[in-house]
Amino acid sequence: MVAPSSDEVLFEIRVLGNSAQVSAIHVPTNTEVKVICPAALPTTLMQKAALRRLLWVLNRSKKP
Repeated sequence: MVAPSSDEVLFEIRVLGNSAQVSAIHVPTNTEVKVICPAALPTTLMQKAALRRLLWVLNRSKKP
């Protein structure tokens, strides 16, 4: 699952002890989601988890 190339997604990672809070913001719709991951997880996997949640939220809002 990859966001369309014309859409911009911003990521923010905050490490809180052994956990990391990852925020993903879809700029065109100003939609934000947050996920909690282990802090030892590689950054790319943290971003992938947040992006998957963001795409799920965006697709859910499109349904009638």
